[in-house]
Amino acid sequence: MRLPVPTPLVAVEVADTLRRGVGRVVLASPGEPPVLGPGGADVEVTEEVTGKAGTTHKRNGHWVLGVGEGSPADWRTAGASLARALQGDAEGDGGTTFDVRLTDTADVQPFVLGLLLGGYRYRVTNEEAPKRLKSLRLVGAPSPDEVRRAVDLATATALTRDLANSPANVKDPAWLATTAAKLAGTVPGLEVEVRDENWLTREGFGGVLAVGNGSARPPRLVHLTWNGAPDAPHLVLVGKGITFDTGGISVKPADGMHLMRTDMAGGAAVIAAVIAIARRSLPIRVTGLVPCAENHVSGTAYRPGDVIRHYGGTTTEVTNTDAEGRLVLADAIAYAVRNLKPDALVDVATLTGAMKVSLGVRTGGLFATSDDLAAQLTEAGTRTGEAWWRMPLPEDLADDVQSDLADLRQCPPGPGGITAALFLREFTNGVPWAHLDIAGPARADKTYAEVVPGATGFATRTLVALAEHYHQP
Repeated sequence: MRLPVPTPLVAVEVADTLRRGVGRVVLASPGEPPVLGPGGADVEVTEEVTGKAGTTHKRNGHWVLGVGEGSPADWRTAGASLARALQGDAEGDGGTTFDVRLTDTADVQPFVLGLLLGGYRYRVTNEEAPKRLKSLRLVGAPSPDEVRRAVDLATATALTRDLANSPANVKDPAWLATTAAKLAGTVPGLEVEVRDENWLTREGFGGVLAVGNGSARPPRLVHLTWNGAPDAPHLVLVGKGITFDTGGISVKPADGMHLMRTDMAGGAAVIAAVIAIARRSLPIRVTGLVPCAENHVSGTAYRPGDVIRHYGGTTTEVTNTDAEGRLVLADAIAYAVRNLKPDALVDVATLTGAMKVSLGVRTGGLFATSDDLAAQLTEAGTRTGEAWWRMPLPEDLADDVQSDLADLRQCPPGPGGITAALFLREFTNGVPWAHLDIAGPARADKTYAEVVPGATGFATRTLVALAEHYHQP
C-alpha cells in the first residue's frame, strides 16, 4: 500500500502586486467599526464582520479575515481558519488560488504556519481527491525571509504528522527507517544510516531488542548526521520510534489503542527536524537517533520481571512492558554519550500518560539537567508556537529508580512522568540533557488553531528553532 507521504501543502508566493481575476482576502481587526486592511475600502462591512481572530466572511468572491489583536496566536488562528474556509470553498467549486493583502504589522511566520497547517488532511483512500486550495499569494509581506522560514517549519511539522498518522499495518520499523532514509537522501549533505536487528544485537542494544522481540517485524535504528559547520556545537536529538504499542504482555485497554500508531511521534519529530535543519543549511552539527520497534504480544515478547542489558552494560529490571519507550531511548542515549560526544542531548517521546494528566493536551513536559538548555528550548517553543512547562527532577525520588535485582528499575512507584525522566537521566553521564514528554500534545481529537484531529507534529518546530539559535553557555 502506498501512503500519502509527504502530504502536499498549499503553495505560498510572495509578491508586490495583485493578480487580475483572482479572489482577494482583506484583513480585519476588531473595532467600532472593524478596521479593514489594504483593499478594504470596497468591502461592505456588516454586523457579522467583527475582526475577531479566525472569523471569515465571503463577499462578492472575496474574503474578509479577522486577525484579532495581532498576537502570534491570533495570526496562527487566522491563517488556519482562512485555509479551512478556502479549502471548503474550493471543494464547493470555488477558487483554488487567492491573493492576501498584508500590512506592515502582519506577523508573517505564525500566519503562514496557520495557512499551511490549518488545512492539513491525511487520508488513505481509493476515492478521487477533492478539488483543493492550491496557492496563496501574499502581497506586501514585510519579510519574505520569514515567509520562507515559516514554510520550512510548516513542511517539517506536516511531515511529522504524516509519519505519525500512517497506519501501523504498513508503518513497521523497516518502513519508518526506509522512509526516513529516502526523505533524507533528497537533502544534500545529510547522511543517513539504517541499522538492522543484526547490528543492534552485535552492539548490545538490549532495550530496543527486548521491546521489539514480541513482533515478527524486527527493530531498526535510524542515524541521521548533519555537519553544518566543522567547529560548531554538536546537538544530538533522540526520538522514540515505537511504530505500534499494544503494551506488550502488560497489554493496554482496547479503547484508544488504535491511536498507538502515533506512538512514534517523537521519532517522527526528530526525523523531520533534522531534515529541515539540513535543508536550511544551519551552521551546526546535529545527529538524530531514532530507535524503531513494535511493542507486541506474542510468545517471544519480553516479560515483567525480565532483566535486560542496555548498550554500555547497564541492566534494568522490567516491571511493566507498557513502559517500553524509556527502554529504547536509554539505549540510544547511552550510544550517543559514548560515541558521539554531544555538547547537548535532547530526547523527545510520547512517554507517559502522567504528563497528559499533569499538563493536558496542549503543553509539553520539559525536564532538564541544564537551566540554559531548558531556557533555550522554552524560547524555541515560544518563537514557533509550541508551549512547554518545565518539570522538576527531585533528588528524593532518584533512589527509587535503583533496583535490588538489577542496576535500575524501569517503573518505580510515584509520579510517573518524573520517575521516567529520572530513569533516562541515569544514561546521560553528565552531558547537558533535556527530556521532552509529548504524550499530551502529540495528538489531538479536535480542531484548534493550526491543529487538526490526529497527529499534531508537536515538538518539531521547537527542535528546528533550538538548532537555529543554539548557543553553548
